[in-house]
Amino acid sequence: MDKIEVGVVGVGNCFSGLVQGIEYYRRNKTKRTGLMFEKIGGYGVEDIDFVSAFDVGRNKVGRSLSEAIFADPNYVDWVDSVSGCDVIVKESPILDGIGVYTVNEIDPIEQTKSAEEIEKEAIEEIENSGTKLLVNYLPVGSQKATEFWADVALKTKCAFINCIPVFIASNEKWEKRFREERLPIIGDDIKSQIGATIVHRVLTKLCLDRGAEIDRTYQINVGGNTDFLNMLERERLESKKISKTEAVQSQLTKRLDDDNIYIGPSDFIPFLGNRKLAFIRIEGRMYADVPFNMELRLDVNDKANSGGTTIDAIRCAQLALDRGVGGALIPPSAYLMKRPPKQMSDYEARAKLNEWIRG
Repeated sequence: MDKIEVGVVGVGNCFSGLVQGIEYYRRNKTKRTGLMFEKIGGYGVEDIDFVSAFDVGRNKVGRSLSEAIFADPNYVDWVDSVSGCDVIVKESPILDGIGVYTVNEIDPIEQTKSAEEIEKEAIEEIENSGTKLLVNYLPVGSQKATEFWADVALKTKCAFINCIPVFIASNEKWEKRFREERLPIIGDDIKSQIGATIVHRVLTKLCLDRGAEIDRTYQINVGGNTDFLNMLERERLESKKISKTEAVQSQLTKRLDDDNIYIGPSDFIPFLGNRKLAFIRIEGRMYADVPFNMELRLDVNDKANSGGTTIDAIRCAQLALDRGVGGALIPPSAYLMKRPPKQMSDYEARAKLNEWIRG
């Protein structure tokens, strides 16, 4: 089969984990631990090539992608090198892509070109490289920058995977534009493979399925990478909190009042690096209104969580391109994203995704 030709916006930790994970499976051809789907539409993980890349870091722009994924402030070091990533990282417009707490960590290039000039060069790079699918891995809070790249995807006839909590696939106007161009979009806000939100959703659904009623719940997350540093700027968190909260609220038959649910990033602890700690508590009542509560502590590698899901989103988007299907891809988005256009239980979403893959 043809290769899946992918471009990436944001050569950060999450993307570095995605690429290094692919390299791991290329080197260990019998290893399939950690893959939710070994094949999707005939595509394996080894069929993905990264043919264009865009970033704003001074130590990434102008370097090969195989070098840039190891550049500071990226922490992921699962393999010593990667193959098939010789493309040179090109300049992206900064717009609102860098927060006040991460500017020193990222060390952005000094931009002398206008956004229009950068857009023209980006379009040329995407078209010349044969990119058919763009993955958005910009930092949380990058509203204008994400909209810039969604527009570029439309202009270059690329599918779009929105891994961050800026609402594109779940926004009617943006979804309509992709549908009219017959371009697939998967979004918004990538779910972790085994992460806080997916675990919280499943526990919530379990309580309801067993006849209990939930009175209040929280999810507190801390981590040590630039994602958590960026989220210290609370103004960038509005869409993130909406995305994570609604992912859990959607599993409830009766919504909790705002005072009885808290879900969101809480603090940055540098020595944790790429580790993410999640603390989840659910309080409720069971038979005869007798109260219960449960608490869970989850300790995971944040970037493995992202890569383990994005690998499937990429292959689903390519399958949709092969089939000529445009607009928001509902089953892939419902299973792989926190804020899809249509929420489902994870069990239902998995079943519908399997049906969708089979056609």
